[in-house]
Amino acid sequence: MRILVLAGGLSPERNVSLSSGAMVCEALRKRGHQVALMDLFFGLDGAASGRALYAAPVPDSFKRVAREAPNLEEVKARRGGDGKSAIGPGVFETCAEADVVYLALHGACGEDGRIQAALDLLGVPYTGSGCLGSALAMDKDLTKQLVAGKVKTPQWETVAVTEDSIEELMGRIKPPVVVKPISSGSSIGVYIAKNKAELKQALEESAKLGGRTVIEQYIQGREIQVAVLDGKALPSIEIIPKSGFYDYANKYQPGAASEVCPARIPAEWEKAVGRAALTVFQTLGLSVYARADFIVTSDGTPYFLEINTLPGMTPTSLVPQEAAAAGIDYGNLCDTIIQKSLEARKEGL
Repeated sequence: MRILVLAGGLSPERNVSLSSGAMVCEALRKRGHQVALMDLFFGLDGAASGRALYAAPVPDSFKRVAREAPNLEEVKARRGGDGKSAIGPGVFETCAEADVVYLALHGACGEDGRIQAALDLLGVPYTGSGCLGSALAMDKDLTKQLVAGKVKTPQWETVAVTEDSIEELMGRIKPPVVVKPISSGSSIGVYIAKNKAELKQALEESAKLGGRTVIEQYIQGREIQVAVLDGKALPSIEIIPKSGFYDYANKYQPGAASEVCPARIPAEWEKAVGRAALTVFQTLGLSVYARADFIVTSDGTPYFLEINTLPGMTPTSLVPQEAAAAGIDYGNLCDTIIQKSLEARKEGL
């Protein structure tokens, strides 16, 4: 099969995406597929094309995830031009030549439904959920509104944080709370504010980011994540950061967090969190695969936080670990995602 892996792009999660794409590309090549890896933002700018693209080695630099998110202005400057387009030259033409596009993208213009909609219009099959489910899941506020009547989720409000609104918000919001952008991933821009000083800092940082911000009730408990693959919940995984919480650095630096899979929780807890993950998956109209994040309290109650429609596939990512616990190795996981995605596209999902 001729497969184009799209990765990178112009998102704070760019480096994570490149690492995911590199692993997916190498795994699928080992399984006998013709596979090319392309950066969504750079496209064919300075890259090989045609057969040479499919034979090009995966750059070692793609495989490593730096401790800090990339400076996107520096990324834009490397391509030249005005940098306004999120899509590099030749991307869609190369997509149209592939049998399927494997989306190893994370965050904006990758996980938010826009690239899915463009590929739908081009008639090019791709992996993961369709454009509508992807867009809904990317918006934490809309997601919580849709699922709040079916699963437990921390109380929240969504606000536009500006320098002028910080004082008013400080006056009425009582810590502890979680402050996070409405549509970011990899815990970028997420703050746990346990007192007023931390709340002020979190709001000031949110004002710099701009856009809407979710301010969510802080729930004390264990961080449990559950992947859904082909309509079934995989074994859960518990995240235990060695310091702080499971932020960007702890997610992608080897050894920064303990990841226990299957999670050491009672069987009834495992069933409850699996049911909750499937409920969210189905409510949002998702397909093929996703990963849902929960806090499970001391009495076994799962509180839904968010769901990722294109979860990471890096060396430290969680979905491959959960799949392995279910007896599915990495290469088989990638192939399964492709086959189930082709079925979903034929069904109009």
